[in-house]
Amino acid sequence: MPAPSKRLYTKRFDRADLLARVGAGANRAWTALAGWVPVGHDTPELGSGDARPGRVYLVGAGPGSADLLTLRAARLLNQADAIVYDRLVGDAILAMIPAGRERYYVGKARGHHSVPQAEIGALLVKLAGEGKSVVRLKGGDPGVFGRMGEELAALAEGAIPAEIVPGITAASGAAAAMGMALTDRAHAQQLRFVTAQLCREGGAPDWASLARTDETLVFYMGLAKVAAICHGLRGAGLPDDWSIMLISNASLPDQQSLTGTLGNMPKKLAENSLPSPCLIVVGSVVGMAEVTRWQEEVAEEA
Repeated sequence: MPAPSKRLYTKRFDRADLLARVGAGANRAWTALAGWVPVGHDTPELGSGDARPGRVYLVGAGPGSADLLTLRAARLLNQADAIVYDRLVGDAILAMIPAGRERYYVGKARGHHSVPQAEIGALLVKLAGEGKSVVRLKGGDPGVFGRMGEELAALAEGAIPAEIVPGITAASGAAAAMGMALTDRAHAQQLRFVTAQLCREGGAPDWASLARTDETLVFYMGLAKVAAICHGLRGAGLPDDWSIMLISNASLPDQQSLTGTLGNMPKKLAENSLPSPCLIVVGSVVGMAEVTRWQEEVAEEA
C-alpha cells in the first residue's frame, strides 16, 4: 500500500448547498470540515509552513510560554500579512510578529466581549478576501473550547480556505508545569476536558457522570465556578477529601497554583485569590504534583 500523501487539502465549494448546511447550527463545524479533497501537485507539502495569500490559519499559541509555540506556528507568524489574536496570547509571542504587519485584537474577557463572534468571522473573511494571509491566533489549542467551529463555518460560508495548526492545550501545559501526568495508570483510566461555562443554573453538567474516582477532570475557564464545581461533584458522590488543584498562568513566570480538596477549596480560594486564566484539575493525579514539589524542595536544600 502506498504511503499516504502529505499534500495540503482544500475545499471544493458548492455555495448553495454549503449555505444550506451551514445554517444547520449543530452541524456547523462538520460542514466546515467535510468534503476536503487533495489539490494539484503544485501545492506545497504539509509541513512547509508557508503562508499563502487569501487563506486563514487557525493557529494555537500554546499555554502561554513563547517557547512552547510550535515551529509551524512561529513560521506562520513571521510570514502572515495580518494577525487576529486573543486576550490569552502573551506579549512574548506577539513580539515575534515582524514590524509593519497588521494586528487585530479581538480578545474576550469574562462578562465582556470586546468583539462579537460574528464580527470576528466577518473580519477573517474580509482580510482573506483582500488577498492577505491571515493568522487567527488563539491561546492553547484552537480546537479545544476555542470557538474554532464557528470561525470555520464563517470561513466556509465566505468560500475562504482555512488550515488548522494545533497548539499545546492548556491542560497539557499546566500538567507538565506541575510535574504530573493526567492519565497515570495508577490514578486515571480516563481524561475529560469540561468547559466550566456550563456550571450555572439551567446549564449544569451531568455531575453524576463526572463523579468518578478512576479519571481526571480538567475544567477550562472555571475560576468563577470553583464553588459550583466542588458542590456538584460532592453532591454526585465524590468524597469531600478528593483532590483538586487550581493552576493560574501555567508555563509563565508568574504561574501560581493552589491545592486542596473538594471540601475546602472554595474557602482556600477566597483566602488566596488567583488571577485568570485558571485551569482546574480534579483527581488523584494531583498527588503527583505534590510529590514533584517535595522533590524540588529537597533538591534545592541539598
